[in-house]
Amino acid sequence: MRLAPLSRAAVVAASTLLALSSATSATAATPTGPLPPANPYAGPVGTATMHGDTASSDATPLPGPAAGTLSSHRTALASACPTVLVGADGFPVALCTTIFGRTPTVHLLDPATGESLAELALTQGSLLGGVYAYLDDRDRLVAVDGNRDLLRVAHRRAASGGWELYVDSRLPLAGAVPDGDAVTGVAPDWEGRVWFATGRGVVGTADDRTGVVRSLALPAGEQVANSISTAPSGTAVSTTHATYLLTAAADGTPRIAWRRTYERGPGRKPGQLSWGTGSTPTFFGPRTGTDYLTVVDNAAPTVNLLVYRVADGSQVCSVPVLKAGGSGSENSPVAVGNSVFIASTYGYPYPQLPEGAGDSVPASAAFTGGLSRVDVRADGSGCDLKWDNRVRSAAVPRLSTADGKLRTVLREPVIPGTTATSVLDPYHYAEIDPETGAVTRTKWLGSGFVFDTLQMVGSIAPGGVVLQGTTTGVLRLTAE
Repeated sequence: MRLAPLSRAAVVAASTLLALSSATSATAATPTGPLPPANPYAGPVGTATMHGDTASSDATPLPGPAAGTLSSHRTALASACPTVLVGADGFPVALCTTIFGRTPTVHLLDPATGESLAELALTQGSLLGGVYAYLDDRDRLVAVDGNRDLLRVAHRRAASGGWELYVDSRLPLAGAVPDGDAVTGVAPDWEGRVWFATGRGVVGTADDRTGVVRSLALPAGEQVANSISTAPSGTAVSTTHATYLLTAAADGTPRIAWRRTYERGPGRKPGQLSWGTGSTPTFFGPRTGTDYLTVVDNAAPTVNLLVYRVADGSQVCSVPVLKAGGSGSENSPVAVGNSVFIASTYGYPYPQLPEGAGDSVPASAAFTGGLSRVDVRADGSGCDLKWDNRVRSAAVPRLSTADGKLRTVLREPVIPGTTATSVLDPYHYAEIDPETGAVTRTKWLGSGFVFDTLQMVGSIAPGGVVLQGTTTGVLRLTAE
């Protein structure tokens, strides 16, 4: 049976109720605390950005699949699909890059089946350009294309009765983004401006209501290889050298509130895409939901989770993590309340690296996996490593505060007991107990490169649906 799309009011109401109830329903069993405040210029909490919200918490108020038998369905799109978002109207929107031609392509997916209802190709940019995007408060995908234009891509019923995607607005950023540079991350602030950061270290704001674009160049040599995050207190950007909190002047010009350097190590680690932190900075906290900011450094041989107070940039702690497996991460930390979860990507066999990534140090490494939990002490005096295991996570985990579970995809070796990887590896959906780090439920998804989740993040959609991007399309996982 084909399900009718949920109304905007129904989705917003359901998300609000879940956000209010989840903090109490899961208190006894899972890390809890307020989710970051809802950004009025972004879509629903939990599904508006690749990392769930503009604070990049990778936590959601929506529950995943219920207990019982699980089923999965693969939508083949001949594209890698790192960004799968869901609007208040219930429609998933995926930003993918075609395998052949590397063309950024937006897909509107059927809420009931996951099949593509419409697609729209965007102008090609860099490998990382066009990966990060978000849904605004009108369910439009906000992204920057290869022409350095800020786009808002909307969807509507076509005259034929089907669906179509179209560019609803366009604002050129070429005056602020130099030739040869590309926008890496975008996120809205609480004033309705769109913040952006480029690969070569330019940060800026764009207001497509007025056409005003303002920018600031960070210190020479600093690059931005991950997305950015926003909270009421400012915008967080991590470069290949330091983490920043920025605010904006009255005219939108970015200003540095504080800057904190971190250990870079001797070079890019295997399983990372740049020489520096692999983190999109994450806001979290037990009081406002954005009391702290966290990233993982690139120290060798063991990386550290760094936690800062947002108010002044003072460091709460530096804790060695991912000690059980490979110690390096390209993934954003997952955080809510006082708890942070970090997944290892050390040694993950990416099929392609960004231009200028450079050689890794060491030249190669096995993918052993690893997952750590760190808790900030209640009095804010420091942090403690709660557990550390060897889970071979092949995706950015997602934490549900509604059902108290971490979810990810495991990449298992063809030969059990080894750390080898191959194009024949099997992939399993997995649920993890955040209290212990133990895997509690799995579901085989498939074997081979077409199911490679490539350290991309899955989204939990209304109705207990998991939407997980792969190198060739999107997986849709539900309870039968």
